[in-house]
Amino acid sequence: MKDQPARPKPAWPLAGGARGRGLRIFTERDIDRIPALQRLPRELRFAMRVVARVLPFRVNEYVVEELIDWERVPADPVFQLTFPQPGMLDPADFARVADALRAEVGRDEVDALVREVRAGLNPHPSGQQELNVPRLNGRPLEGMQHKYRETVLFFPSQGQTCHSYCTFCFRWAQFVGDQELRFASREAESLHAYLKRHPEVSDLLITGGDPMVMKTRHLERYLEPLLGPGLDHIRNIRIGTKSLSFWPQRYVEDADADDLLGLLERLVARGRHVALMLHQNHPQELRTPMAEEAVRRVRETGAVIRSQSPVLAHVNDDPSVWSELWRRQVHLGIVPYYMFVERDTGARRYFELPLARAFDIYRDAMARVSGLARTARGPSMSAAPGKVEINGVSEIAGERVFSLRFLQARNPSWLHRPFHATFDPQATWLDGLKPAWGAESFFWEEDFEALCRRREMRSMAALPGGC
Repeated sequence: MKDQPARPKPAWPLAGGARGRGLRIFTERDIDRIPALQRLPRELRFAMRVVARVLPFRVNEYVVEELIDWERVPADPVFQLTFPQPGMLDPADFARVADALRAEVGRDEVDALVREVRAGLNPHPSGQQELNVPRLNGRPLEGMQHKYRETVLFFPSQGQTCHSYCTFCFRWAQFVGDQELRFASREAESLHAYLKRHPEVSDLLITGGDPMVMKTRHLERYLEPLLGPGLDHIRNIRIGTKSLSFWPQRYVEDADADDLLGLLERLVARGRHVALMLHQNHPQELRTPMAEEAVRRVRETGAVIRSQSPVLAHVNDDPSVWSELWRRQVHLGIVPYYMFVERDTGARRYFELPLARAFDIYRDAMARVSGLARTARGPSMSAAPGKVEINGVSEIAGERVFSLRFLQARNPSWLHRPFHATFDPQATWLDGLKPAWGAESFFWEEDFEALCRRREMRSMAALPGGC
């Protein structure tokens, strides 16, 4: 609570003795000035600049100094997670951008080339702009998404950046400065008005970017009104964040850290389930005393921390990494929640794995942990129709097949209905799978196409409603 005494802070040094040090950020223009990078070959640094011209790059000093083992670079997983790598772009696109930078052509010409390359990277996968934007009084609410009946996503404008960027992120288009590619909203009033008109919504997910880059006073403007009249149906408040990994000081040393924890406490005390949806990709992210202290302080508020991550080549494509991550999280009181499949956007060519390999990693990791860590679901593809889980690979009626089901769906009647796809050892996404046994379509496809046609008609008629 705001009127309570400040929480005691540890007296011992936390992150490398750096208590109270401010957040220092490095971006594309700083690549040649990051001290730790000076040990890398000049050509590799140039390649990083090429990729960073297309995909967003941002890293902070805490990540550089505390989470990366520079003796292992470039193989270190957190380095792979945060620094641009040459293989993230198609070789032809990489060469075009590299040639332009070497030739020092005009900025307008480089910008035009970069926009062309970005357009080929599927900046808004799964119908985010076409299918998910809800309407209020006939007006699209562009800072929101309403894909599933019970859950609304909100993108506060102050949260459309991160403490550091993940190189795999499917929301990379938020961070490249192109307003047409952004989801963001300053309209707290519209959010609350929309929620009041939709009593079927029980969950609000504050996302970004990373909402935890915001000052607490901004976060309060969005969350405190949820305790007011007409919004009792919003029972669950989720906050998507990487801050417990990339800037745990947010909960320990930042000037308004205690105010933030007080806000979480008030929401919990008023009967809301508050969950920090933690994006955590590797056990190295939990190795500092600062991270442990941040987790402890958040859990003291009554909020729950749930963890999720895609399975990524070069970062965590090893069952021993996942089992170690889940065991460590359970030890600290974090609930393993999802293993995702890398989305079909951005740097997918560098990180994606065959679905069969993703399932093998999941299965083998699960075999190494106790039941407390087996809360993690997956591997799951967040595709246009919904979250599709790979349940296994089986031999049925003489055909080898993937067994699949929806964990979440645009049409709730699809949930947990098993369906099957012909086994393909190279397939990496739902659109690369074909129905088993020669069927013309999956059971949900006709319904999904009709649903999207209705959504398109709503848009053309400027009627309220979300797909």
